[in-house]
Amino acid sequence: MLSFVRNPKARTTRFGTHFALAVAFFAGGAIGTVALEAPAQAQKEERAKPNYSKGFVEVYQPLGKRIEAQEDPAALKAEIPALLAAVETEDDRLVAGQAVYTIGVRNEDMAVQRQGVEMMLESGKIAAEDQGRMAFAAGQLAYQVEDWAAARQRFEQAAAAGYETANAQGLIAETYFSENNHAAGLDYLLQAIRAQEQAGQPVDESWIQRGFAVAYNNQLPEQATAFSRLYVTHYPSSDVWGDAIAVQRSFYDYDDQSLLDLMRLAERTDSLRSERDYVDYISAADARRLPAEVGRVVDAGLAANMLNESDVLVAEAKSTAQAQMESARADLPELESDARASGANALLAAAAGDMYLNFEQPAEAEEMYQLALTRADVDTGRVLTRLGIAQLDQGKFAEAKATFDKVDGARAPIADLWALYAERQAAGNGATAPAASTPAQ
Repeated sequence: MLSFVRNPKARTTRFGTHFALAVAFFAGGAIGTVALEAPAQAQKEERAKPNYSKGFVEVYQPLGKRIEAQEDPAALKAEIPALLAAVETEDDRLVAGQAVYTIGVRNEDMAVQRQGVEMMLESGKIAAEDQGRMAFAAGQLAYQVEDWAAARQRFEQAAAAGYETANAQGLIAETYFSENNHAAGLDYLLQAIRAQEQAGQPVDESWIQRGFAVAYNNQLPEQATAFSRLYVTHYPSSDVWGDAIAVQRSFYDYDDQSLLDLMRLAERTDSLRSERDYVDYISAADARRLPAEVGRVVDAGLAANMLNESDVLVAEAKSTAQAQMESARADLPELESDARASGANALLAAAAGDMYLNFEQPAEAEEMYQLALTRADVDTGRVLTRLGIAQLDQGKFAEAKATFDKVDGARAPIADLWALYAERQAAGNGATAPAASTPAQ
């Protein structure tokens, strides 16, 4: 990880770090004794009378009284093998599971609690409205003892039953991460997010944060890019834009011309946030080629207290920009004339477009870039990117997005971010929003 990138892990919390056991819908987090003629789980009147075996009743009744009397938890735990041995019917299994779970709670023994919940589920006697919640509880207990496959299976069952209020899908992804199967977890999380989008539901910010952090910190550039795009789409802020741009700088080896267009986006999204950002922008732009733009960046960096005027690079960039500014402006008409001449190449037309963009004349820049695109030797990705920037700077947001969408190859991730920016501008949302919330650690 490069030093200029903030640690995304600081802005996310692992799912399942703290959660209340879902099975605690029973009073006090434990199940009391069960009257055998009317077991817990709210048997409906229309249901058939429970079928308890005679041997189970004989074993359970005295144990149930001891549980009710809250006898020594260790002594109650010692009775579990005899209780389990007496189970013959599924109704026996349900009630035995309730008792085992309660004994596990009293002993603070998670393995015993899990055994009880699993027995209740396996009985098939859980009311339909409680099945998702019980499956989720079983998943939590498996998760706590790091039985990731079993936890995932139960969480999937809970989600299938519609029990999503407790973030079952986030925890399913977390089971993959815990197995170091980061790609599978990220794919699952992406699918869950896409489903929220397609259903027109708000996308869970914590899912995006977690996915972004896992992808970034495990050096998965494609997934980190995908989650950064989701983040700027749904929760844009200067920090989020900065992270999305940092992903591109961390994982991809861009040349100065590509880096320049990436830093231009950082400037427009107010996400130049370090001395390194400003220095890279200045170096990529080069005061000898784009003096006006470099001058603006230097002034902005000094105003933001990110640059020191006594720094050699800063001082030289400022001096060169000031020295070159007027001559570059005076030479611009001749440069354009040469670019329009018969037989002139695409490089000359693109250079004229660059100089107009440098002097904040986007309409003229657009015309020159369009001219460059008609010539055989054009650097299509670069010129299309800058054509889109020139269109965007004129408020032609839809046209700019369409232009950015045409960019492929190595520059595509940069153009994709510009396209998202153009979309937000077209929607009237501006470049940024208030900083995204940070989950509690």
